[in-house]
Formats: sequence, structure tokens, C-alpha cells
Amino acid sequence: MKNLIKKFNWIYFVSRRFSTVDKKGRSAVTSFLAVLGIAFGVMALTVIVSVMNGLQMTYINSIMEISSYHIRVTPETQFDENAFLKTVSQIPEISVVQRFYESQALVAGRRGKQQGALIRSVSDDIMKTDAGFAKEVSIINGDFDLTAPNSIVLGSSLAINLGVAPGDNVTLLAMSGTSDVELIDDSRVFTVTGVFSCGYADINSTFAFVSDSAENNILGAKPKPIYGIKLKNSNLDSRFIEILSAKVPDAAFESWRSYNRAFFGALRVEKNMLMMLIFIIFIVVGVNIFNGMRRLCYERREEICIFSAVGGKRTDIMMIFTIQGALTGFYGSFAGTVLGLLLSVNVSTIFILISKISYYVQYFFTSLFAPESAIYVRQNMLYMIYAQIPAQINFVELFVTALFGILASLTASMVASRSILKLSCAEVLRDE
Repeated sequence: MKNLIKKFNWIYFVSRRFSTVDKKGRSAVTSFLAVLGIAFGVMALTVIVSVMNGLQMTYINSIMEISSYHIRVTPETQFDENAFLKTVSQIPEISVVQRFYESQALVAGRRGKQQGALIRSVSDDIMKTDAGFAKEVSIINGDFDLTAPNSIVLGSSLAINLGVAPGDNVTLLAMSGTSDVELIDDSRVFTVTGVFSCGYADINSTFAFVSDSAENNILGAKPKPIYGIKLKNSNLDSRFIEILSAKVPDAAFESWRSYNRAFFGALRVEKNMLMMLIFIIFIVVGVNIFNGMRRLCYERREEICIFSAVGGKRTDIMMIFTIQGALTGFYGSFAGTVLGLLLSVNVSTIFILISKISYYVQYFFTSLFAPESAIYVRQNMLYMIYAQIPAQINFVELFVTALFGILASLTASMVASRSILKLSCAEVLRDE
């Protein structure tokens, strides 16, 4: 063990000595660029993944809290609602159980504007009984009030497309439901009581909520309910589907994973493609380190041969340059991780700053060359939307990113230092 420590000490000493001597040479520039490349690669990947995680979690939270729930239960024949509710009430891991009805409809607003929508009837007190729903549904106009007869709450984009606001009326012209529901009926008039917004644009543009007391009027005499279950831990959905399936056989259960399979799959592909593109930076930096190490080995061939002549093993001499590469990767990964975390935490401020700089630059040049058009210059609202995305840092992904930066440098230095094995000490010393 002592011999191993002594060996590592002299290898590390020589490696650091080489690095100190090369601070003013060409190798110093190469090493600095390698550290800089790894740092920028780790920083970019950290920021992109953090922002992407925040964006995806905004979508996922809105979908699971408002639309799909963690488990969807569809009753089949001989379904006993009371027995089902009693069963789920005895499971402490289940936080919320909501019964709702949903149907497709063609909604008509003001001045003949029409759009398809998903009509979902929920309990009047859902904002009080479902904390997750209340957190994701942000009321931007009016109130989420379904107590009045024929009241309706619309998504923000749906309300804009229909040209309506709280107090206006909308008509559910074409309504799907049971066989006793008329498909086309212009008597289904509802009063808009509120407009909501959430983190997922499709919900804002398609969802409308009505009271569950109205389902008989719009969905038929015996509409088919759906029960949404929310768990305290959404990752345990498969386990509780097995438990509930055994206790409630007269129902079909569907997990949020399968219900949103296409959407979540698209998010996963998007994230993987972004990570792959950024990892290409590490490949380019690794090639740079490889070329720099090969040149360093060539420049230090006399010292290498002297080490070999006094008894140093070729593998130990290789470790001298390998340690240099590992330190290069460590310095770059550490600096990139710190910068990435700082940018991720302050991403909102950065986007706001970019928006203001862009506005003032555009305003300056517009005032300089077209003063009459300067009053029309506005800030780019896209940056303000980006500023509202909360960055979510995943420390496992952060560790993997930093580790990949170190491994890229370490691998490149190990491959480059293999040229030491091809050196002939006698030839090198004779030439010198």
C-alpha cells in the first residue's frame, strides 16, 4: 500500500510539474481551450436540461392535476360506487378521488365564433377538495363558480377564440352523450362565470368546466362517470392499479403513463435529442484534448525517455499525462457546473434582461433611422414567456453531465498517451 502511495505521489508531482512549466507555452493555450470547452459544454447542458425539466414539469403537473389524474377509473357492468369509494377511502396513499363526466362539444360564442371543446362536469367545490387542481388552475378573469344553473368556466385560449368574457353566454351546439341526447340543440345556453389558465396550452384551448348537476341535461339520463384518483406518490400508480383491480373487479383502470403515452414519449425524445446535440460538444473538446496531449507527449519525449532509463515503467509514465487530462476535465466540469447552476437559478432574470436589451437596441436603431416608427417598438413577449418557466435542477442529471465531461477528457488523454509506448529511448536520446 505504501509503495502504491509513493508511486502515485511521484506521478502526480511530475504531472503537476509539467503543467506548471507549460503555463507559458503552446500547450498552455491548448489546455486552457480544453478547460473552456468542457466548462461551456457542461454549463450549456446544465442550463438546457434544467429549463427543459421545468418546462416539462409544468406540462406534466397541469396534465395530471387537471386532465388525466394519476389513475383513471371507468366503471363497467354491476359497478358499486359506494363500495368503490369505501375501498379507496381505506387506502391512505390516495389523496383525492373525483367523479367527473366529459364529452365533446361544438361551442358557439359571440358573433358566430365556434370551436370544439372538451366539456367536463365536476363538483361545485372542486377548488376546495382538490388542492392540486386549485394550484394548477389559475383564474385570470371572473371566478371558478359553478353553483349557478348553467354556468361554465372556460380555458383562456378557448374564451379568446370564442370572443367571450365572464357574463357572456355560450351555446353548446353539438354535444355528444348517451343515445337520448340530441346531437344538435341550440337551447343549451351557458353563462361564462370565469376564465382560467394553466401551464399547458392544449388545456387552455380545449377545456370547459360545468357543474356535475348539469350532466343529465347535457349528457343524457344515465351518463357514464369517470373517477380520477390522485396518489401522494405518482410513481406508485402500477402498484395501486393492481391493488384496486383485485378489490374492484367491475372497473377498468388506466395509469397516467399509458393515458399520456404519446405526449410523454414526445417530451422524452425532445429532451434526448437536446442532450445528444450538447454531448457533441464534449466529443469536439475530446478531440482537441487528444491532439494537445499527443503534441505534449512529443515535446516531452526527452523527459519521458529519461524517466524510462532510470526505471520508470511505461504505464506509470502514461499516468502522468492521463492525470493531466483528468484534471483538465475536472476543472472544466467544476467551472461549468457552477456557472450552469448560477444561470439556472437566475434564468428568469436573464431572459428579462435579454428582453430589455433587445428592446432598447431595437428602439435606438429605429429612432435613429425611422423615428416615426419608434412608438411601435415593443418588447418581445416571447422572452417574458420564457422568463416564467421555472428551472428545475435534477442533481442526478447534473452529476452525470459533470462526470461525462471528466470522462471525455480522461479518455482522450489516455488514448493520446499510448504513443509513449511506441517511443524508442535509444533513438530519441541518440538524436538529441
